[in-house]
Amino acid sequence: MRPVWLEAALNGPWSRDHQPLIPVTANEIVADALAAADAGAAIVHFHAYDPETGRQRDDYDIYAPIIERIRGARDVICYPTLPFMGGADAAAPMDAAARFEAVDRLVDAGLIEWSVVDPGSTHIARFDGIREGREGFTYSNPEAHVRHGLELAQARGITPSYAIYEPGFLRLGAALAAAYPGAPVPIYRFMFSDDLSFGFPPREWALDAYLALLDETAPGAPWMVAGLGVDIGPLIPLTVARGGHVRTGLEDARFGCETGNAALVAQAAGLIEDAGGGLATVAEVRAELAYATGNGP
Repeated sequence: MRPVWLEAALNGPWSRDHQPLIPVTANEIVADALAAADAGAAIVHFHAYDPETGRQRDDYDIYAPIIERIRGARDVICYPTLPFMGGADAAAPMDAAARFEAVDRLVDAGLIEWSVVDPGSTHIARFDGIREGREGFTYSNPEAHVRHGLELAQARGITPSYAIYEPGFLRLGAALAAAYPGAPVPIYRFMFSDDLSFGFPPREWALDAYLALLDETAPGAPWMVAGLGVDIGPLIPLTVARGGHVRTGLEDARFGCETGNAALVAQAAGLIEDAGGGLATVAEVRAELAYATGNGP
């Protein structure tokens, strides 16, 4: 069985208004992370929340103790997000250094080995909001910010995690990655959606389109299926057959999901195994990334 990476995205920027079961407090995030790891996730991604306001806050002082607790209990790849510039919790302009400040400090502390580096900007709107006259927002990642993240990856050896919201993200991300020799190979995470208007719906033709473009621009790079406001389950057998990896969790699930993170991970693990894949260990994820970057046997 080919090892398939399974990532758990625990909460996202939604707040409990849109995703009532997400973990918000430090204790909840740690508990969900450990349960997800026990259910088969080798990778854990989460957003930190201010305990007073219940809104996202991307500060080192919040992230560090949570990651320390998770990694002290389980050997998992654990990484945070960046301020979601353009959203309600980071509406004001930020320069690249400010956006990556917590990441930089977490690397210094030896707590993370991956970082979000999303190569592009897109408009995000809910279909129900469009019908009801509610506007979406622009998720903004200026090229200078992408370059800053890749410079950090090149200097510090951390793996860039690319969220590919649109085909142009893949083209720009591959071109920029090539401009930073020695940086770890990015992970191309294809973002699908049922509930939001960006990119592609979770369809076989859409996955094949992304894979054709990846083969042309970054052949051999690791990739996974994921999304926001999506049921990624139908793509899992196709993903296993085509050599990819999988992300699941309440950040990605359709809004109002009534299934918790551990159960979502267990469901994805079952679909991976039913499709003939095996769950990758953390050591296997690290070894495959080292090989892709040219540092493996």
